[in-house]
Amino acid sequence: MSPLLLQSDTICAIATPFGAAGIAVVRVSGSDAISIADQLFRGKCRLSEAASHSAHYGTIVRGDTTLDEVICTVFRAPHSFTGEDVVEIACHGSLYIQHELLRWLTDSGARMAGRGEFTKRAFMNGRLDLAQAEAVADLIAAQSAAEKDIALNQLRGGISGKIAELREQLLTFTSLLELELDFADHEELEFADRSQLADILHGAIRMIGELADSFEAGNAIKHGVQVAIVGAPNAGKSTLLNAILGDERAIVSDIRGTTRDTIEDTLTIGGVLVRLTDTAGIQPTGDTIEQLGIERSLQAIRKAHIVIELLDSTDPRSVVDETILSERQVWLRVYNKKDISDSLQGEPSAISISAKNGDIRPLMERLETEVARLTQHSDSALVSNIRHYEALCRARQALEQVEQGLQEGLSGELLAMDLHDALDALGEITGQVSSQEVLNTIFERFCIGK
Repeated sequence: MSPLLLQSDTICAIATPFGAAGIAVVRVSGSDAISIADQLFRGKCRLSEAASHSAHYGTIVRGDTTLDEVICTVFRAPHSFTGEDVVEIACHGSLYIQHELLRWLTDSGARMAGRGEFTKRAFMNGRLDLAQAEAVADLIAAQSAAEKDIALNQLRGGISGKIAELREQLLTFTSLLELELDFADHEELEFADRSQLADILHGAIRMIGELADSFEAGNAIKHGVQVAIVGAPNAGKSTLLNAILGDERAIVSDIRGTTRDTIEDTLTIGGVLVRLTDTAGIQPTGDTIEQLGIERSLQAIRKAHIVIELLDSTDPRSVVDETILSERQVWLRVYNKKDISDSLQGEPSAISISAKNGDIRPLMERLETEVARLTQHSDSALVSNIRHYEALCRARQALEQVEQGLQEGLSGELLAMDLHDALDALGEITGQVSSQEVLNTIFERFCIGK
C-alpha cells in the first residue's frame, strides 16, 4: 500500500499506563500538533521553532493558571512514529494533571485518540506495514523474553522482509505472464521462462511452508505452553502446583476431592511463558458438581501441550485414558510421594518426586527440556499470529496450484490467476491488500495512546 496523505486532524492521548505514577507521557500527533502544544507551553523557545528530535523544559500554562512543569519532545514529520508532527509531553503522573492536560489540549483544537490510532496512522502513512503494526501490540503485551523477542523481530521487519522478497519475485513473473496475453495472437511467444518460474515456485513454497510450520512454536510462545496436572484425587496435584510456583496458590487437604475446579497460574521456564493448570481429581462419581469439575479436567487435558499424570506411589493407579491425547501432546508420567514409596513400577521413563518436600527437580528438568523442544525454531522470523498463518496457508495452496498447472501445461492466463491469489494472500499479511474491516479489527486490540 502506498503511503497516504497525512491526516487532517490532530489527536492526543495518554501514552503511559493509566494511574498515578512518577511521570506520565501525553502524546499529540497531527498537522497542528506543534502549534496546539505551543499554545500551552512556556519555555526558553517556542516549540514551533524547535528542531526535530529535541527536548525542551518548561511549564504548561493557560491564562494565569500553571498546570505543571514538563519536558516536551518534538518530532517533525515525516521522521516520527506516526509520520506526522508529534509532541510528547512528559508531566508529573498525577491523575488530575494528566486529565487537565488532555482537557486543555482538546480545548486548544486536538481531539482524543481512538484505540490504536497512533499506530494506525503510522501504518496509513507508510511508517509501518501491517505486520509491524501488529507487532507493536504484541510487544506491549509480551509476558516473557521469548514472546518479546518474536514481537521485536517482527517489528524490525523479520517477516515483512521475507514476504516482500517473495512478492517481488512473484509479481515479476505475473507481469510477464499477463504481458503474454497482449500477444495472444502469437502463441509461440513466451516472455516468462517456465523453467525459471518452476524454480522460483519451488523455493517460494518451501519458504512459505517453513514460515507456516513455525506457527506451532510461535503460537506456544505467544500464548504460553499449556501444562495440565491430572490424576486421581489426593495424588498431590495441588501440592505439586504450589511447589512448582513456590507459593500457596491452591488449597491442600488430606480430604479427597478438595479441588473441584481447575486452578490456573503462570511461570516462566527458559524464558518461555508456561500456563500451569491444576485439575480436579478424576474418578467415577455420582456428584453432579464433582462431575463438572472432572469434565473441566478432561478439557484441560485436550488443550494442553504437556500433560503431567501424577500418580500416588503408594497406590499408582492410572485414571486417565491416554488415547484421548494427540500425537503432538507430551505425556509425562510422574510418581509422587517418593518419600513414602520410591518405586517407579519398572518404568524407566517415569519421574519420581516428592511434592510435599519440594523435591521436584527431576520434573522441572524434564519440563524445561519439553518446553524448549516445543518452542524451538531455526528461523528468526517466527509466525505467532493466526491471521498470518491462515494467509500463508492460502498462499501456499495457490502456489501449489500454479506448480501443478505448470506441469499440466496450463495457459499463462490461468497461471496468473492463481499467482494473483497467492499475491493477495501474502499482501494481506503486510497490509498491501486489506479491507477496512480487517484494519478496524486489528487496531481495536490496541489500548488508547498506542
